[in-house]
Formats: sequence, structure tokens, C-alpha cells
Amino acid sequence: MAQEVRTQPVSPAPGEGQSRRTVLVAIGALLLGMLLAALDQTIVSTALPTIVSDLGGLEHLSWVVTAYLLASTAATPLWGKLGDQYGRKKLFQTAIVIFLIGSALCGLSQNMPQLIAFRALQGLGGGGLMVLSMAIVGDIVPPRERGRYQGFFGVVFGASSVLGPLLGGFFTEHLSWRWVFYINLPIGAVALAVIAAVLHIPSRPTRHTIDYLGTFLIASVATCLVLVASLGGTTWGWASPQIIGLAVLGAVLLVVFIGVERRAAEPVLPLPLFRIRTFTLVAVISFIIGFAMFGAMTFLPTFLQVVQGISPTVSGIHMLPMVIGLLVTSTVSGHIVSYTGRWKIFPITGTAITALGLLLLHRLTESSPTWEMSLYFFVFGAGLGLVMQVLVLVVQNSVRYEDLGVATSGATFFRSIGASFGVAIFGTIFSNGLQDRISAALAGRPVPPGTGAGELAADPHSISRLPPALREPVIHAYASAITNVFLYAVPVVLLAFAVSWFLREDPLRASVTAPDPSQTLASNPVERSSHEEVARALSLLGSREGRRHVYEKIIARAGYDLLPAAGWLLLRIRRHGTVEPGLLADTTPVPLRVITDAAVQLETRGLAHREGVQLVLTEPGLDIAVHLAKAREDSLAELLGDWWGPDRPTDLVQLVEELNAELCGSDEERPTGPGPRRDHAPPEHGR
Repeated sequence: MAQEVRTQPVSPAPGEGQSRRTVLVAIGALLLGMLLAALDQTIVSTALPTIVSDLGGLEHLSWVVTAYLLASTAATPLWGKLGDQYGRKKLFQTAIVIFLIGSALCGLSQNMPQLIAFRALQGLGGGGLMVLSMAIVGDIVPPRERGRYQGFFGVVFGASSVLGPLLGGFFTEHLSWRWVFYINLPIGAVALAVIAAVLHIPSRPTRHTIDYLGTFLIASVATCLVLVASLGGTTWGWASPQIIGLAVLGAVLLVVFIGVERRAAEPVLPLPLFRIRTFTLVAVISFIIGFAMFGAMTFLPTFLQVVQGISPTVSGIHMLPMVIGLLVTSTVSGHIVSYTGRWKIFPITGTAITALGLLLLHRLTESSPTWEMSLYFFVFGAGLGLVMQVLVLVVQNSVRYEDLGVATSGATFFRSIGASFGVAIFGTIFSNGLQDRISAALAGRPVPPGTGAGELAADPHSISRLPPALREPVIHAYASAITNVFLYAVPVVLLAFAVSWFLREDPLRASVTAPDPSQTLASNPVERSSHEEVARALSLLGSREGRRHVYEKIIARAGYDLLPAAGWLLLRIRRHGTVEPGLLADTTPVPLRVITDAAVQLETRGLAHREGVQLVLTEPGLDIAVHLAKAREDSLAELLGDWWGPDRPTDLVQLVEELNAELCGSDEERPTGPGPRRDHAPPEHGR
């Protein structure tokens, strides 16, 4: 029996056996994958007016965005579970290939139906890029380091939000709108090559009962309802058999979906979550925020380029105040909530400011100065940012540990579906009003051939063929058609404002910390397990605390009178067996004088002794180190609040033990001098 235990293969810990350089190169490739997906959410918007002028079909403009949103939203949960089951490296490579094929075909599209279909294919791959790139970080990086590396992803996400509109405008103006999609090909090719060469992920297959039917049904319900919203009153009348049929089909599929989810082993959207009042309210607010954000972001570039006559590149610059407002208030509100524990004011204030921003956007005209537009864009973005971070915090704070992952993905799922509806409904309102306004503007006036109301509504660039006397009223028709969209969105956002007052401000768990940008700014839902969410939060909290403060706290907790650095040194020797104080200052940020004082105290009190230049623990020193490690573990467990109850799950216990070991002395700081490595720690506390 003993022989069988010794020969049983053991999965290596994340990052074990890989050099720091290899991990950094792999992280770089994952960042490129994330960049592809993140850029695609913003780079297309500034190219849309040119795309519809080239391919025709302004009434279908919204579907260039909606097709991508629906496909990526539906695919995200599948990518996460398939990655767990079959290996994330192969799945991530598959997602990149699908995304690149979709990108190439989008660039080659000759009409709007082709572009919309290929955008859906691109969205299937995009859903995988987002969820798998973040998951793979947990496979190759120790828990202690994840906060730092996930911060890189946040930087990429924030940068893509700023660069996307600029790059979209630049490519459209100086090359072709098709380069908005072609630019993905070289980036994706580099990511594929690097991942194939350097990414090595330990094999830990996890079996899932994947809810394929539930995923198909919820995507079908959303598609039916979005089709009703976008085609009703334009392509088909509201009372037409087609619209009524789509509405009935959507309702029937929704009933079937509810029945399937009640019996599913791992439902894509667990229905019991809706018994939690906070989750239901957050789902409503998230839907409305997605509705407003992506609906407005899709049509603002059209206003800037067609109404204001701004070039695509400059229109990207004009969009920056909105993006900056969103990023600034999103980050600030998340950190304020994390440190103060008070959060209810932010969804209330944020929805109110978002509604004000939409009212201000409605006031824009063809003669609005740049400063006025920038101010209004900033107000609108700031309102969105105040809500988006906090919604994820609130829903995570309201559920049991077992429901943490699905509740987070559920809240972000509703934001994604809201985005799909927002773009579609904004598009319908715009299309319905535009042709009537142009017809009224041109009534009784002779127009050149090819510039009738239908042609002008389908191709904004045809406005340039009008004589100056006719051009002004047509531009005004475009301006009022677009800004009316923002006015119609105000009552919807005010509904979110009213709902926000019913949120109950429960005390915030210490382990609930500001989510990363992929959870708050991404168009597709997050898909992470409860274990991954807690690992992210605890690693951030554990790394954020000052080193001296941590060791002062755990030494006091364990009841010893030691220098903070002496406690730190005891735990390092216990973890690594030996330590050479003279070399330690080269591998850690602790000054040599502080290390020397700590070493002297340990030797003076008989807690450690010298073997050559190495320090080794004595029996009393080992006993104190074990108690300090337990105190550190208890301080981590305290952050979990009621999740750390008597019936706490095994994976949560293992996570706290693993993080505790990492935070007590990371492997990258392991001593390199001579001397034996001695793992004095008993099995229940050491590794």
C-alpha cells in the first residue's frame, strides 16, 4: 500500500517547475488574447457609420453589435466548463482560431447579412478568449501572485477601452474599415505561436454535467425577444404574424427553459438565485445599465461623424471623456466600498447621474461645441462607472459561498443581455424616426438623383451629394433621430434608480473586494467558480496588507513578544528549511539591517541556530513558527466571515491553507545558498 502511494502521480502546484521568464511570456500571450476580445468591444463602434455606408443597410447597423453580444454571451458558460473538462490550453487555442476566422470573414464581407453572420462567429470565439485567459492565470501563477498578474489584465482592459475608439477611427480613415477586423490576425497569430511554445498547464480535469440545452434555450429566448425589439415597426408591423410569432415562440421557449433549469445538474442560470432579493434587484439594474451603456456607445460615433462632420479618428478622441469618466468612477467607487463597507449610495447616485447624462446627450445638436459634448459624455460615463463596480460587489456579498461563482456570472449575464436589447432597441427607435424626419425635411423640395429619403437614411455619406441648402435640414433630421434615442432611454434608467432604493445595505464581508475590470466593463458575462472568486479576493487582500502590519498582527494574535521581522524570518525558515540572512535582502524588499536584527533576536532567544551561514530552527523556534502560521491562517479565515462556518467546504479550507503557505514566504524568494532544505512543518500546516 505504501508503495502505491509513493508512485501515485501528483499534480504540480500552479507555476511549479516553470521559470519566472516562462510564466511572464505565457502571461503576455494571454494578455494578447484578452486584448483581442477587449478591443473588439470598442474598436468597431467608430467604424460603424463607414461600414453601413459601404455595405448599405443603416437599419441593420445595430445587429453588427448585437450579433457579437448574443453569441459571446451564450458561449461564455460553455467555454468555462469545457476548459475545466478538456484542458484550457487547447480550448483557448480553439477560441483564438474561431475568433480569427470570424475576424477574417468579417473583413471580407460584401453585404450586411454576411457581416452580421460572421460577427456572430467572431463572438463565439470572443466569449472563450475572455473567460479562458483569466482562468489560465490561476493554472500557472501561485495564489499569492494572482492579484498582481490580474492587475495586468485590468490595465489591458482599461487601455483597450481608451484605444479601441481611436484605433477604429484611425483604421477607417487611413486604411479601410476592414482593417478593424484584419488587425486581429497578426495579434492572434503571435498569441497562438507563443501559447503553443511556452504555455504548460498542469492537467487537473474536472468533470461537469454541461447544460447544453439550457444554454441553447436561453440564447434562443434572447434572440427571439431581440428580434421582436429590432424588427417590430420597421421590417414588419407590430401586429404582423411574424412579430406575433416571434413573441409567442420566445414565451414558449422561456417556459421550456425554466422547466429544464429546474432539473439541470449544473444549470446555466440557477433559478433559486431569484429567491435572493438582492440578486433579483441587481439583475434588473445590471440589465438596464447594459442597455444604456452599449446602446449609447453604438450610436454616439454616428452622431459625431454624420451630424458633427468629424472624421472617424477624431470621433474616437471625442469618445474618450466618456471612457475616462467610466474608468475613474468605476475604480474609485470600488475602492471606497472595499475600505468603508458602505455601498448603497453608489447605485442610487450612479443611476441618477446616468439618467442625467442621457438627458444631456438628448440636448446635443449639430452646432454643439466640443467642450459641451465632452462634458456630457463624461457625465454619462461617470454615472455608469459608479454603478458597475458596485453591482458585482453587492451580489457577491449577498450569497452563500457555494453560489458565489454562479451569482457573479448571473449578474454579469443580465448586463450582457441588456446590452443586446439596448443596441437593438436604440437601433429600432433610430431607424423608425430617421426616414420620417428626412422625408419631412425634404418635403416639396427637388433633390438630386440617388438622394431620396430612403437613400439618405440607408447611406449617411450620400448627404455630401446634397446641395448646401438641403444638407442642413437632413443633418438636423439625423441629429434629432439619434438624440431622441437617448431621451427614450431615460425612463428605463429611472426605473433602475427606483429599484436601487430597495437594495438592502447588508454589512460587507471583508473578503469581498473590488472586482477586476473584466467583471464590470466586459460585454460578455464572467464565468468563474466560487473557489476562483475567493482566491482572487484573498490574494489581493493578502498582498495589499503591509508586510510589517501583517506580522505585527499575527505575532500579537499568537501572544509572542517578537520583532515583526523575527516572526517573518521564523515562518520563512519553517517553509524553506534554512535561510541565509546575508542573501535574503537580495531576494526580498526587507532591508539587510532589519533582517540582521531579526536573526540576532532569534539566535539570542534560542529559536534558531547557525549551521555555517544558514539559520535553522530549534524545537522551540519550530513550535512558535507553527503557532504563527496558524495565526496567519486564522487572520485569512476571518476575512471570509460566515463563509468560514462549521460546515465550510473542503476546497475553501485548502485554499486558505495554500494562500497561508504562500503569504508566509513565497517560493520565488526561496534561499539559493548551500544547506539542506528541511520541511519541519507538520502535514496539517506545511507543504
